[in-house]
Amino acid sequence: MFAAMVPACALAQDPAPMEQAPPSVEIAPQEKPAPYDDRLIRLSEILGSVHYLRNLCNPEKEDGWRAAMQQLLDKETSNEPKRRAQLTAAFNRGYRSFASVYTTCTAAAVVAEERYRNEGATLATEIAARFGN
Repeated sequence: MFAAMVPACALAQDPAPMEQAPPSVEIAPQEKPAPYDDRLIRLSEILGSVHYLRNLCNPEKEDGWRAAMQQLLDKETSNEPKRRAQLTAAFNRGYRSFASVYTTCTAAAVVAEERYRNEGATLATEIAARFGN
């Protein structure tokens, strides 16, 4: 009985007019994820983590890891704002995850930085070897 009522209700409603974009407006191409985006997201998290930890434990502040992230964003996401936002969020997530745990440099922070740096180097090498030009 319910199934018979659905079509009647649907017919009783006026269809909404279809909206069309003005002819002068260009529609942006749809962003497609790269096959290595999951690896780039992880690499972005690692860059954020290492950036935080290196500056926490290094009396001479360095900006190289953030600069590396900026280069990655510029090369990988120049015309893709959604991918750029995903990678930026991953960098910030990596940064904040350690900022919430370590407020001073400890032996564990030094070990974590070294491990993350090694993981990042391995990931970057794998991405370049498998997907590079």
